[in-house]
Amino acid sequence: MSTRNAETYAICFIDDLAKVDFTQVLETDELTVRRSLDLLQFVIKWETEPTFIKDGQIVPIQTLTHLQAINLMGTEQWETPYPEPETEINE
Repeated sequence: MSTRNAETYAICFIDDLAKVDFTQVLETDELTVRRSLDLLQFVIKWETEPTFIKDGQIVPIQTLTHLQAINLMGTEQWETPYPEPETEINE
C-alpha cells in the first residue's frame, strides 16, 4: 500500500528515461512520468530505492519528499500556465 510520506521523488534528466526499470518505481511506463514543460527532465517516485539509482546507472538531479515535489510541480518549469480568461465587453 502506497503512503505518500514513505515515497521518495527523483528529478532526472530526460536522457535517462529509457534506463528506468518501471517494475521498481510507482509509475507504470514512460507515458506515465511527469515531464518538465521544457521536456528536459522527468520525475519518478518509489518507496524502496531502485537498483538503477543505487548503482549509479541513473543519478538524479535532485531527490525530494512528497511535500517538496508538490511545491516543485507548482513552479513555472513544471506547471502549465492557465490561459487568461476572456472577458466580455458589454456595449
